[in-house]
Amino acid sequence: MKKLLSISLTLLLLFIVGCKDDSPAILKVFVRSATNQLVYGAKVIIIADLQANPSEMTPNYVDTTYTNSSGFTTFILDDYFNDDAIIETTGYFDILVKSNNKEAAGYTRCRIHTTSVETIYLPN
Repeated sequence: MKKLLSISLTLLLLFIVGCKDDSPAILKVFVRSATNQLVYGAKVIIIADLQANPSEMTPNYVDTTYTNSSGFTTFILDDYFNDDAIIETTGYFDILVKSNNKEAAGYTRCRIHTTSVETIYLPN
């Protein structure tokens, strides 16, 4: 009986340790025109919202990419969440989009180990 209990506890411990989630934190941003067409080559900037609550736990963070031929771009946010200054598992970001002479803005929330998706529509 003691041996069975010992084996059971060992297996339970291995299961708990082995279930650590190492998935990256990803923000995927789609950019669409006013006519709902996906936009290629749009500049997308994300900025950590320092006004978010609690703001004292939000590190400075800015990243810029361009949309691909499918009209979206991805930001890998592991650098943001792995910062020693951040304790929270949720980050808030302002999104700025520029394409030709058009600009749009958005706001999103991202969580650690998940993929967040946001769509920004450019004006006419």
